[in-house]
Order: sequence, then C-alpha cells, then structure tokens
Amino acid sequence: MKAEETVEIDLAGKTSLADTMIIASGRSQRHVGSIADKIIQEMKAKGFGNARVEGMPACDWVLIDAGDVLVHIFRPEVRGFYNLEKIWGADRPSGALLAG
Repeated sequence: MKAEETVEIDLAGKTSLADTMIIASGRSQRHVGSIADKIIQEMKAKGFGNARVEGMPACDWVLIDAGDVLVHIFRPEVRGFYNLEKIWGADRPSGALLAG
C-alpha cells in the first residue's frame, strides 16, 4: 500500500506493552485507512485476526494492537505532532528504518 517512512522500534526491555512497534505514514486519511485495512486483512489471512484497532473512523492515526506488535499509521502532520520515534527512542541503535 506504499506506506511511507516506515520505522520499526524494538520495545523489548522498554515496556511490557509489546515487543515491537511499527510506525508508518500515509499521505491522506484515505491512504492511512487503506494501509490499515490491508494490514488487518493480511493478519486475518495469516491467522492473527484478534488485533484491536483504534482510529479507523477518522484515519488521522490508526493503531493496530496485535499483542506483541503495535502498528501506528499516521498522516504526516499527526505523526510529527506525537513524535513517537523520539518518545520510544527510534534514534537509538535499536530503531531501524525499514525498506518500503
């Protein structure tokens, strides 16, 4: 779905919420929603269909909580405002930019 600026953050040892956080951007609300829909469909197809999803009606920021993995999909302005990469230390060696 051509998510942009996708980052993976290793949360192991930082929190008990999850082991990994994925952060990505979509160009618009529709793009954010499409990315989220595709991830949810793929998770269900692979037997991981119990994820909790928040934010789908507005699609400014969608959170997919798959237990050990948290996926955040933002519009760029919203991503910049919350700056989760800074909060969770993506600029440290444990954070890595994923190939899109």
